[in-house]
Amino acid sequence: MCSIMGVESSKITQEEFDSLLSRTASRGPDMTKVVFTPRGPLGFERLSIMGLTDSGMQPFELNGNFVVCNGELYGFRPIKRRLEQRYAFKSGSDCEILLPLYEEYGLEMFKTLDAEFALIIYDAKRNSFVAARDPIGIRPLYYGFTGDKSIAFASEPKNLIGLCETIMPFPPGHYWADGKFSQYADPALIGQFTMSEEAHVCEKLRRLLIDGVEKRLDADAPIGFLLSGGLDSSLVCAIAQGILKKPIRTFAIGMDIDAIDLKYARMAADYIGSEHTEVIISEKDVLDALPAVVELLASWDITTIRASIGMYLVCKYIHENTDVRVLLTGEISDELFGYKYTDFAPNAAAFQEEAEKRIRELHMYDVLRADRCISVNSLEARVPFGDLKFVRYAMSIDPELKMNTHNMGKYLLRKAFADDRILPDEILWRQKAAFSDAVGHSMVSDLKALAERSYTDGQFREKAAQYDYCPPFTKESLLYRELFERFYPGQARMIKDYWMPNKSWPGCNVDDPSARVLSNYGASGV
Repeated sequence: MCSIMGVESSKITQEEFDSLLSRTASRGPDMTKVVFTPRGPLGFERLSIMGLTDSGMQPFELNGNFVVCNGELYGFRPIKRRLEQRYAFKSGSDCEILLPLYEEYGLEMFKTLDAEFALIIYDAKRNSFVAARDPIGIRPLYYGFTGDKSIAFASEPKNLIGLCETIMPFPPGHYWADGKFSQYADPALIGQFTMSEEAHVCEKLRRLLIDGVEKRLDADAPIGFLLSGGLDSSLVCAIAQGILKKPIRTFAIGMDIDAIDLKYARMAADYIGSEHTEVIISEKDVLDALPAVVELLASWDITTIRASIGMYLVCKYIHENTDVRVLLTGEISDELFGYKYTDFAPNAAAFQEEAEKRIRELHMYDVLRADRCISVNSLEARVPFGDLKFVRYAMSIDPELKMNTHNMGKYLLRKAFADDRILPDEILWRQKAAFSDAVGHSMVSDLKALAERSYTDGQFREKAAQYDYCPPFTKESLLYRELFERFYPGQARMIKDYWMPNKSWPGCNVDDPSARVLSNYGASGV
């Protein structure tokens, strides 16, 4: 994934900066480099994915400007060929094109990128830092101000603990320049809906998702795939298998007593012919991992923590037992096409409003989970459903078409690939199960039991009352909040709220984020 950091201050020493940057060494275990620009230090920790030689090491420099970028720039090769008429490149790294592009376009460059990225530029003419983040926030970036009011940027909050009093996520689709944030993109703001027939919509979704998968297969390091057995990850794997024409490497995880998805992941793997690995975990594995998961996430959200435990453990296995360095995942489909709870949306306008909210907040929840669980294990995440063209088109579809009127969530997405026969019907038309539940219903039960053992009713009421921001409302949420405060004291506002169904909708006023508590869950967990 790589780690980047920059502090716009000449007062920080190299020893101090190196110590802060090294907190995220697992993101970039291959090589570390720091340059002290006239305005302050820029640091980079590298995970080699594109351009594997030392010449691909950042920061890159051009005419006194420097850049560090954690990102993948899709379709960079034709851009590089065009730029080669005026610039001499030294590496095969996609990120080396950034400074030439910045010289040509300035701050307008960010609008031109087909990428998932977080970057910091030292602009010599401004003698200041410019920072930016991709429109969905797939790559992480945080900021804060030091004691002397200097701004600092970093890939993770842990880099800034002790340096900045308040740490906040850098807003997706924005850049920082000349002392302020400016928005350059909003994928959820779509204007007019595309009024098309279902068949046309399905065909375009199919074509855009295939393109989104194909461009994410470009890597100089070995690729693997997380396969839960649900629709989204299964589609990504099946599409990739068809493009590569050779067995891909898939990985699934489940509890040792009641894993729901292992059988479906195996069914999908057998159907597409992948080289498949199952990782089996126990109650002890889950409970032992909990503190580490909260620390790596920098989140107290219930849903995010539950879903991260399985992902963290499967990625840990991949890191320790394989040479895979890049993982494709199925995140972001739910936000675009609906969860179990969005079946209760009172109308199409409400459905669309909820989808826009979820897309804008993704960087604090599912996208954060995928980034941290994968990067802490020195791997890189790629998210085909987060392809900008795919997201923007999916958000422009008339929400009437996306509402669950077929008694089958994500109907358009399923229909788009029905004729291809790239998945068995048992997978393509399977009802959705939440990932944290599908790893095994017992996992969530084990976590709740731990919380119940940790506090009496009186202790819960007393401790929960100490928090004025998003106070814990169950013993489980209190357990997570106390773990969070141990690692990130006073930084709870980095997360906007608990990820929960929309409680204003009929059938959604529940006290647990799991889809299992909804009346329409039905056979999802079978």
